[in-house]
Amino acid sequence: MDMNIFIVEDDLAIYNSLKERLGQWSFQVSGPTDFHDVMKSFIQIKPHLVILDIQLPAYDGFHWCREIRAVSKVPIIFLSSRDHPMDMVMAMNMGADDYIQKPFHTDVLLAKIQATLRRTYAYTDETSDVLEWNGAMIDMKRGVIRLDGNEVELTKNEFFILAVLVQSKDEIVSRDELIRKLWDDERFVNDNTLTVNVTRLRQKLAEIGLGDAILTKKGMGYMAVSL
Repeated sequence: MDMNIFIVEDDLAIYNSLKERLGQWSFQVSGPTDFHDVMKSFIQIKPHLVILDIQLPAYDGFHWCREIRAVSKVPIIFLSSRDHPMDMVMAMNMGADDYIQKPFHTDVLLAKIQATLRRTYAYTDETSDVLEWNGAMIDMKRGVIRLDGNEVELTKNEFFILAVLVQSKDEIVSRDELIRKLWDDERFVNDNTLTVNVTRLRQKLAEIGLGDAILTKKGMGYMAVSL
């Protein structure tokens, strides 16, 4: 299995050096396109391991560690020049798997990466099962949607409808298709039940500012839009 490593490091020289070295071991390496929105790249890439610096533009590594841990169990290794014991304690308490100080020897980091990947993926594939939509994270395993630290729980039907619409975002999904998919998933639903569920879904999305993100296309169906 090809392993993708997500490196959140704003020092371009360090990033390029790691990318070249890890590439020699057949790792796919990528980084965030925007340090103000690291989670967007994380969700798109679905990495097998994350390497985080602490001192970053906009938000520090601890912030992004919390955000990642809210939606994923992917292994995280901190790589930082900060050597205060409390930094290491904070990193581990937030769910980091390891902490390596700069300057570091690349072969040591490589050995730690390989060991962490073996422990994590020896018996199971723990890749993130999350969708990103309008800045919100939709946790497919827990059935919740989270935006700016606010989390909304949905019923099974509400969550199923949202997932179908978001997976086809900016495209109309007919009422018949939604009903058919709900039936195929062994959920009892008729036309009236679908209307009720969509109404409740909109009300819950409004709690996190996404009440207008599900549109009704009269005579056609529904559409999850990008705001």
